[in-house]
Amino acid sequence: MIDRRTFLASLSASMAAAASRLPANKNIKWAVSLGLWNHFAKVPLTDVFDVMRDTGFIGIRFTGFPGVLKTYDVTQAVIEREMQKRNLQAFTISFGGPTHIAAQHGRIIEDAKRAMTFLKGLGANHLVVFPPGRKSPDAQGEAAFKTMCEGFNKIGEVAGEMGFRAGLHNHLDEMVEGPEEVHKCMALTNPKLFWFSPDTAHLHLGGSNVVDMYKKYKDRLMSMDYKDAKWTTPAADWVSGNGKVYAKDSSSAKFFNSIYDLGDGEIDFPSCHKVLKSIKFKGWICVDLDTARQGPRKSYERSGAYVVNKLEPIYV
Repeated sequence: MIDRRTFLASLSASMAAAASRLPANKNIKWAVSLGLWNHFAKVPLTDVFDVMRDTGFIGIRFTGFPGVLKTYDVTQAVIEREMQKRNLQAFTISFGGPTHIAAQHGRIIEDAKRAMTFLKGLGANHLVVFPPGRKSPDAQGEAAFKTMCEGFNKIGEVAGEMGFRAGLHNHLDEMVEGPEEVHKCMALTNPKLFWFSPDTAHLHLGGSNVVDMYKKYKDRLMSMDYKDAKWTTPAADWVSGNGKVYAKDSSSAKFFNSIYDLGDGEIDFPSCHKVLKSIKFKGWICVDLDTARQGPRKSYERSGAYVVNKLEPIYV
């Protein structure tokens, strides 16, 4: 019969071993967003790739394309070479444009083609599409919303022609923010053309029930962001890792204060994961951190441990 001390020592060793394991990247493959590093002092892109390799988040969502090539002073060939060295993959980019303006649709489609050509060269086949900002006068009303959805369908159509899937990424302060807007966008877009790539934090902070959204649109899930959140009132100004200061009464400070490493917020990721298991989901989940209180490496180590200990026992 095992004594208590031996049992506790065994349990501690087991937990330590689990914490040291990296995400398995089997049915579900785990990714980061390059956007996090915008909030820190600039580093070479290879430093980002090293964090990915070391923490088991093997995919990346590029942000700011095509400007990202200039920002990091790299070419597509360099990106491909450095990722191959580390067994990493491109997942998608953050794509957007004024889809609520019909006259802009032609230009947006050409931009989408260029973005997908870049991604295809890196082996990716997803295009995550962000809605336009919601505050400008031309973004108001039913007509603008309908035009946006028509634009989404056009993007989805050309994506299919190029061997891609395109899908909605809901977002605070954009035209698809709250639950009714998500439902309306899903209703006004063609499920054969346009998919769903939800962000859990923006769903939660925007007033949606995250798990219910997953259940309702499980057949349209293309990829997703697992990002933890709970509304948190700032006690002081928010200072980003790059030194930029946001006044404590600003919406930005409140948002950054409300984003957490996986497991530190309010979102029920195990239940989300059960939905993915029910549909035998195979694809990407991006842990898109907008802030990392102890730096990107530490946050991805902590989030990776949560993946291994809490989510992989459900579905890997």
